Amino acid sequence: MVHPILADELADVVGITHGFFTRRGGVSKGIYASLNCGAGSKDDPASVRENRARVAKRLGAGELVSAYQVHGTTALVVDEPWPDNRRPQADALVTAKRGLALGVLTADCAPVLLAEPQAGIIAAVHAGWRGALAGIIEAALDAMEELGAAPRRICASVGPCIGQRAYEVGPEFEADFLKHDAANAHFFARTGAEMRPRFDLPGYVVHRLRQAGVARTGGVTECSFTRQEDFFSYRRCRLRGEADYGRQISAIVLT
Repeated sequence: MVHPILADELADVVGITHGFFTRRGGVSKGIYASLNCGAGSKDDPASVRENRARVAKRLGAGELVSAYQVHGTTALVVDEPWPDNRRPQADALVTAKRGLALGVLTADCAPVLLAEPQAGIIAAVHAGWRGALAGIIEAALDAMEELGAAPRRICASVGPCIGQRAYEVGPEFEADFLKHDAANAHFFARTGAEMRPRFDLPGYVVHRLRQAGVARTGGVTECSFTRQEDFFSYRRCRLRGEADYGRQISAIVLT
């Protein structure tokens, strides 16, 4: 049985169901155990399909779609589902179609779920550091507005991702953010003068949402890197020298 994490900002929104799903409750084995929903992993495709079917059922969705994520700024309006082997490249999905669940796959990056209940518009965003800095949040909001959404009515939540304590980065990484806006120094911390900076990804994504006019914004605080029993993590996989890793899914649907 899958039991997703629910966000306070979305839990009382009428006309949607949503969930930040963990790695628990699926059928995958080994390093993919157990609710791996990443079609791009090397897991058994039949297991991935079953896991995704369980997510769709939990949401009460007729279909569940996710894109081929490339850390870019493409926000795609979705009217119909597509086969998993024909996923378009995009890092945000937007729809006004009821019963069609939008999902994003993560393994340290930040998933963002958004809903504008009055207009009946939802979105799911994959926000890694590169996409967040380049403007994927704003691209998703623009696509929602084109369908009739108003930013002041949008509710948004940032899901489980890598936390600041676990996200050590290099000076060139920090320099890219400071070049964009000197105020971004707020999202970097050091525990000593000689230490490498650590980046606050969820805090930065919340900041971009609020800066874009989304007033009701919050986040789920679980860290994907440290909570290995609950979340897949790209960085943890690489540190351990594992050959591959699973992806958890975060999804939202208009009911």
